[in-house]
Amino acid sequence: MLFILFLVATLVSVLVWRSARTKVYQQNPTYKGLSGLAGIAMIVFGVLALLQCFTVVPAGHVGVVDFFGTVSDNTLKAGINPVNPLARVERFSVQTAEHKEVMQVLSREGLTIGLEISALYRLDADSAASVYKKIAGGDYLEVILVPQFRSISRAVTASFQASALYSSERERLGVAIQEELAKIVGTRGIIVEATPLRNVGLPTQLTEAIEQKQRADQESQRMEFILTKEKQEADRKRIEAKGIADFQTIVAAGISDQLLRWKGVEATEKLANSPNTKVIIIGSGKDGLPVILDTK
Repeated sequence: MLFILFLVATLVSVLVWRSARTKVYQQNPTYKGLSGLAGIAMIVFGVLALLQCFTVVPAGHVGVVDFFGTVSDNTLKAGINPVNPLARVERFSVQTAEHKEVMQVLSREGLTIGLEISALYRLDADSAASVYKKIAGGDYLEVILVPQFRSISRAVTASFQASALYSSERERLGVAIQEELAKIVGTRGIIVEATPLRNVGLPTQLTEAIEQKQRADQESQRMEFILTKEKQEADRKRIEAKGIADFQTIVAAGISDQLLRWKGVEATEKLANSPNTKVIIIGSGKDGLPVILDTK
């Protein structure tokens, strides 16, 4: 509409300018100023009309061209684009956006769980024209994404046990919701990048029961470790005792009366040669051991 308005203004300015110039040529100075104003208006309105033949699409957006109800399948990319001045250009963001939901859902056991979850999504640039034609007002967020997001979150959570959401299963829940949501809305030109869980609120009694179970499991693991350690220590002592017994058996088998007498003689000689020994008394019998007395 602006193009038509500027075009009409330009044509009127041209007619006024030509009429005023004719009067000026006829030596009528009254129309000289009017001719100048008409010329300026002609240039200004002409430039404005020409600018309507181009449109600017912001970064992170695409443009959909609607020419009196006929929508072009070729979307306009970010930047300056030539366009039919009579067409309307609808701009759609293709940047990643976040939608948050806080809802009450049921687990497999029927327990109520507080779920706080987000959806990171964006519009497929190649599907912008289809979204504009098939979704009322092009508002795909409220018409398609949000209802499906809520429905799928409840359905997927109902397949998980509440106690599992207290552990690493939370990540698997988020992935499952993302996969199911992507299947549904992906065909409508919406790309779901992730559905991270922000918070999972379990019933207080269930949380306490899970924590008690975890403490019991940790205590059981600790006792199992202690028993294993004690068993290993007992095995070590048993092996050590067996080694000592084997050593004693080997040594005892190699000792004879003649060896003991010879060792006794060697000991007596060493004691006799020691400067600290003053009196040596040999025990009774042929195998008597020396008795050493220090007179100092």
